[in-house]
Amino acid sequence: MADGSKIEWTQATWNPVTGCTRLSPGCARCYAMTFAERFRGVPGHPYEQGFDLKLWPERLDLPLRWRRPRLVFVNSMSDLFHEEVPEAFIQAVFWTMREAPQHTFQVLTKRADRLAELAPRIDWPENVWMGVSIENRRFVTRADRLRTVRAAIRFISAEPLLGPLEGLNLDGIDWLIAGGESGHKHRPMAIEWVRELRDRCQAEGVAFFFKQWGGRTSKIGGRILDGREWSEWPRPVPLRAAAS
Repeated sequence: MADGSKIEWTQATWNPVTGCTRLSPGCARCYAMTFAERFRGVPGHPYEQGFDLKLWPERLDLPLRWRRPRLVFVNSMSDLFHEEVPEAFIQAVFWTMREAPQHTFQVLTKRADRLAELAPRIDWPENVWMGVSIENRRFVTRADRLRTVRAAIRFISAEPLLGPLEGLNLDGIDWLIAGGESGHKHRPMAIEWVRELRDRCQAEGVAFFFKQWGGRTSKIGGRILDGREWSEWPRPVPLRAAAS
């Protein structure tokens, strides 16, 4: 967790849960797992348990201490809707987000079925953006589950983009982030996959954010697509420079 983030589409991270388990092809080279497992067995380290799932109730009130508005990515090192996270704990996370209206919280999950199951029992505040990860066409139905959620902003993270997202329905979607995979043995992303998503977003009025081409490191390929950076937002947000 950090007050400040190198992720282009957020400003801070908050991890009341850490650890996760692989669910679909996008998880195969998970950056969070790679990072956490480096510290497995190190006494006293936050990742002493590696990437095993762990709840951190002592972190629940952290955003309440941040007065200056921030874009906050929730659980950059986990998945809030993981099946081993109790519903009561999820509700506690949402309580904190409601009590911190100065911030905008970005929640992202691959577990769209559990999200859709729990969503009717959650009080969704205006400052919570809810997203699903979709890496290839096998998982475009995650967007259908997302559409049932009463979040103020619904978004899709197509990262790592591992194939064309044929059949993706953008109805009710406000924002789409696309990006290639980075790290050792990264899987390449075709420009045609990204262009198709950008063009569809432009045609359907969905904000489009191109995060990275990917490669050996996350920054090595840059962010330029057809001569420019694409950094559209679904609504006005604080300038990134204000995050520090």
